[in-house]
Amino acid sequence: MSSVADRAIVKKKRLCDVVGTHPYRVNNKHDDKYKPFPPSKIIQRVEKLVGWELCYSLTSQNRKHFVNELCYGVPRSDQVRDAIMAVGIAGVGLAAMGLIGVMFSRNKKQKQ
Repeated sequence: MSSVADRAIVKKKRLCDVVGTHPYRVNNKHDDKYKPFPPSKIIQRVEKLVGWELCYSLTSQNRKHFVNELCYGVPRSDQVRDAIMAVGIAGVGLAAMGLIGVMFSRNKKQKQ
């Protein structure tokens, strides 16, 4: 599906049909923060959703949110969190640069 779409259909496919010859790995990176559901529970949860059309949002309901909700019961996307933090840090940096510019401008005017 496209990243500009606002809907996504849950499909069930064989892993080899999805990844082809590309490498893949299981990502259990949140196991230390959240208790994962047992694999049988995750499969049961996702099989109930096969065929459903779900809302999709790059920032709040993307595939990472979906998978983490299934595995841990917590919808989260580290990529979205990291991007928001980067934008926030950049904003603070720009604000600081603006303040420094204003201070230099005032000092220059005072000297004149």
